[in-house]
Amino acid sequence: MPRILLLVTSPRLPAGLLTAAAWDAVRALPVLAAAESPLTSAVREAGGDVTIVPATVDTLLSRARDSDVVWLAGPTGDPDLARELGVRLARQPGLAELEVTYGSWDPAGARLLDAVAVMDRLYSPGGDPWKRAQTHRSLAQFLLEEAYEAYDAIEAEDLTGLREELGDVLLQVVLHARLAEELPEGRRWTVDDVAAGLVDKMIRRNPHVFAGTEVGSVDEIIDNWEQIKKAEKSRDSVLDGVALAQPALALAAKFLQRAERAGISVPLPEGDDLGARLLRLVAAARAAGEDPEAELRAAALRYAETVRAAERS
Repeated sequence: MPRILLLVTSPRLPAGLLTAAAWDAVRALPVLAAAESPLTSAVREAGGDVTIVPATVDTLLSRARDSDVVWLAGPTGDPDLARELGVRLARQPGLAELEVTYGSWDPAGARLLDAVAVMDRLYSPGGDPWKRAQTHRSLAQFLLEEAYEAYDAIEAEDLTGLREELGDVLLQVVLHARLAEELPEGRRWTVDDVAAGLVDKMIRRNPHVFAGTEVGSVDEIIDNWEQIKKAEKSRDSVLDGVALAQPALALAAKFLQRAERAGISVPLPEGDDLGARLLRLVAAARAAGEDPEAELRAAALRYAETVRAAERS
């Protein structure tokens, strides 16, 4: 069965800076492109045969009837063409095989583009039915689970495991972003919108790095961050924005921290009920410089190991 090799390169890099495997492909197979570019010139100079043709699925399939062909994607990677071709081949799998190859040595972070492209393939028609059936709400539990698994790897000082778990967290990010591309007009957003918002926020909230603001200590950096965030969010309370779904000990510690940072002194609850006693314990832990969530977690894990030891004996 003939192959259509969709060769995606980085528009950020000089023409001709391809991987060895990509050079082998463009020298050995007919190369198709939608328009002349510095890269088509580089391919020809290296001995490749480039033909300019219309960027349509029918054109690609007709050219691939007799042999494998390479489609030299444009600066954006031709995602619409790739998606349409993937749908056609999913419906008529005997026509050809589609292979997407990233053919340039990209700067750090370029593999994130691969993650986005693979997720787009999985979520598009002909991809993974499970992913296409998900919603932001149905995925919420998995985002939380993956974050906890990454936390476990950090606690275990398992850096190899952490790398894998962060990949699972990233999967949740790109999947949520791909779902959002299907929202109605006016509510739709993409992974690029997520990244753009993050970049803007990092620059805006770190004026000591990007805007020449003078700071004397880490505490001043944190204070600046909080003041900028408060101005951005137009919040009515210092407690606005605290994630209420986090574990109760961590939630209590965060409330106490926010109140303390704002200079608000509120008496702790009196009484012997369990909630009041626990809140006072959290306050005492913070005063001693301890993390109550981490301490209880460590104690629970030690207890679990004692239970396992008892089972073994």
